[in-house]
Amino acid sequence: MSDELDHALAEAARRLGRLARAEVPLGPLTTYRVGGRAALFVELDGEAALDSLAATVEATGVEVLVVGKGSNLLVADAGFSGLAVHLAEPYAGLEIEGTVVRAGAALSYPVLARRAVAAGLSGMEWAVGIPGSVGGAVRMNAGGHGAETKDRLVSARVIDLAAPGAGTRDRTAADLAFSYRHSAISQSELVLEATYELEPGDEPEGAARIAEIVRWRREHQPGGQNAGSIFTNPPGDSAGRLIEAAGLKGFRIGSAAVSDKHANFIQADAGGSADDVRAVIDAVGSAVLERTGVELAVEVRFIGRAAGASG
Repeated sequence: MSDELDHALAEAARRLGRLARAEVPLGPLTTYRVGGRAALFVELDGEAALDSLAATVEATGVEVLVVGKGSNLLVADAGFSGLAVHLAEPYAGLEIEGTVVRAGAALSYPVLARRAVAAGLSGMEWAVGIPGSVGGAVRMNAGGHGAETKDRLVSARVIDLAAPGAGTRDRTAADLAFSYRHSAISQSELVLEATYELEPGDEPEGAARIAEIVRWRREHQPGGQNAGSIFTNPPGDSAGRLIEAAGLKGFRIGSAAVSDKHANFIQADAGGSADDVRAVIDAVGSAVLERTGVELAVEVRFIGRAAGASG
């Protein structure tokens, strides 16, 4: 760790005081359940903590990592040498007025799906199969079963931690420039809340649709420690099909392996290594490129540098 980074972290810790904790394990906050520690960690529980965080980032320039449900993160075994931020329960609220739904960024997508259906609304049933949070889903335009976040999102309330003087602002769906598993939200922007426009629905029908999605996912996708689909689907094809065609189902390096159930899932063993997961991802991408000529794009976000990683 460089002297400059050491100084920024020390100053950030001083300014944050009791808000910050040092050397907090990040693996338990991800669906992979493996990986290293954050040099500093803050759990935001309200506006006062948010203001303090923004001022600290402005003053120190410390690198920030936002950790939601961790369904799209792989933290290297060496950890993250900056400040990790996690939104606490006050940011997991839900308000429903007519067909308008306002959800805190920390709320899980499955909870949002179920509560919208219970309120007699339709349009978000598919979200029951997304293991992430509202904030993460907005950032990456999460989707499944023929639908995407952009289809129902009206706006998202965000704060740019790199420009805290600007305060929070609402970014419309059009402003977010959504595309497949992507949005215009920058790495320094923290999503705080999202607003959706749904449709009146029939609660029993919605509940049946949710049950159908849950059943389908259990039949076709593995459980355990994984981050869902690792690679985005190339145009007109399926990443899982390409990986399976390359003969990589069950391919293993150390404590990580390609799922025998769905080739676009890479599983981590309990107590395993995040660097092993990264090694499998790199090897699979290289093998598919060599054997099919298709370069697969990685959907998961790598945090920190894994030992021996190619990039």
